[in-house]
Amino acid sequence: MGRDEESWIAERKRKRSIGDDAAAEAGGVLAMREMDMEKLRSVVRDCLGKHLYSSAIFFADKLATMAGNTPQDLYMQAQALYLGKEFRRALHLLRRFHLVSADLRFRYLAAKCLAEVKDWEECLVMLGEGDVDEDGNVEMAEEQGVDLSESKDVEEREIHISSAMCLLRGRAFEALENRARALCWYKAALKADPFCYEAFEHLVDNHMLTNEQESKLLTSLKFDPEDRWLSLLYSCRANKYGQGAKIDMKIAELEQELEEPQSDDESRAICSLKDNTDVMACRADLEYHRGDFQRCYESTKALLEKDPYHLRCMPLHLGAALELGRKNELFLRAHSLVQEYPTKAIAWFAVGCYYYCIRQYDHARRYFCKATAMEYSFAPAWLGFGNAYAAQDESDQAMAAYRTAARLFAGCHLPNLCIGMEYLRTNNLNLAEQFLLQAKSICPDDPLVFNELGVMAYRNKEFKIAADWFDKALNLAPKPLTDSWEPTVVNFAHTLRKLKMYAKAISEYEKALALYPRGASTYAALGFTHHLQGNSSVAIDFYHKALGLKPDDSFTAEMLSLALADECHLQNSSGSSQLF
Repeated sequence: MGRDEESWIAERKRKRSIGDDAAAEAGGVLAMREMDMEKLRSVVRDCLGKHLYSSAIFFADKLATMAGNTPQDLYMQAQALYLGKEFRRALHLLRRFHLVSADLRFRYLAAKCLAEVKDWEECLVMLGEGDVDEDGNVEMAEEQGVDLSESKDVEEREIHISSAMCLLRGRAFEALENRARALCWYKAALKADPFCYEAFEHLVDNHMLTNEQESKLLTSLKFDPEDRWLSLLYSCRANKYGQGAKIDMKIAELEQELEEPQSDDESRAICSLKDNTDVMACRADLEYHRGDFQRCYESTKALLEKDPYHLRCMPLHLGAALELGRKNELFLRAHSLVQEYPTKAIAWFAVGCYYYCIRQYDHARRYFCKATAMEYSFAPAWLGFGNAYAAQDESDQAMAAYRTAARLFAGCHLPNLCIGMEYLRTNNLNLAEQFLLQAKSICPDDPLVFNELGVMAYRNKEFKIAADWFDKALNLAPKPLTDSWEPTVVNFAHTLRKLKMYAKAISEYEKALALYPRGASTYAALGFTHHLQGNSSVAIDFYHKALGLKPDDSFTAEMLSLALADECHLQNSSGSSQLF
């Protein structure tokens, strides 16, 4: 090999070595740059985790620029803007880089931004077209896109994106007052992923489903074996109508203590929700629906001592306190809620409950109205609004509130019951029967419904039917009976007296007096029943007791005069017989 060739080969080796060094140096720079980018990403994630949203927005913006506006970094920047409540800016960012159609997550985030600024029509357009039937089965074109989700462990659980999009469609339709479509999309969200609790919450808390529809929906949900606790909790949260015994068993299973397996083959419970506040709220809800207001009040009070800001159980607590006449508790609770949650409907509902309890109905309906204005779908406020009008005999306004509640909350029997009671009060018995029977079909185990049916039958002079209704009501009422059920016992006694079953009627009157010893009308009715049996001396004693409690009762005074006359006549007849 010549000298020239050796020089050429040496030069080639030197150049190759220089090129390798440059490539290695460039690779090192790229690796360092990527490490810097990853470090900045971790800073943004940490800022989001610590709720430092301004910092997150600042660093996410710089990250996106340095990294060349990659979709992953732009998504992180849009999330930071959304969490920092800069919704318009986040939406503009997604549209500026034409990312809305790149992936479902981008589209969902853009739709969430539109929802936050209350642009519901545009939100539905952003989510895309889709059709859903009344059972929540969705028909739409399958959408493809780049998956931006980071690598996850196989066992890590995420809410399916399609479920979140169905939920957002439901919220949009509900905001547009299309409750029928909203109902279908909420069902679709829950069917797409049973872990989408917000969809379940909308359906249950807003009473959008009847008892049968709720049972059908819960049956259609697909839970993994390890998620049985969620299935049980959903069943307990759903309507309690006619399923009290089953719900008791499910709550007991949820609260069952964990036990270690005795052998390798024996399985053990994978979870226990004993003392969990949501389970305690389920039990209180069941007690309230049974009419056991004292136990409900005790349960909710214990729950609120544990978690004073558990707002889901607050309507139950306020309702039970109102039924029991706990005006001090209502005042303190209302004062606290107005201070802490002045923009929530529950705060002003509590104020309305207090004024209703002290019989200042004008103030009560003012605050119930304010609660409905703040949250249109808050069922307790609509019922309280109607009750405040009904308490002042303003039937038309009361009926308007009840009808609104019946239209909004198809799965709740109380609006129909209140409409029936109002028709009964105005002596429109045919319409009263229609609405009371409708309430009974929705809730077959509410004793108040049977009491009102009994009153209606009594007014129609169908005393045998009335007695059956009252007997059913008292059988369903929680034991032991409290003074709130004294009117039902008296109604039953009146009906038995009309059927000339005087001994049973007297027994029921005595039960009523045991519940409420200062019932003047009950003493008068008891005296009248003895009077009908010819026991005028006993009747006189009860008439005197009635007049002692209510001296201006004209009926009792008149019957006392008749009883005294009868007793004088009887004494005179007895004296004449002894003379002869």
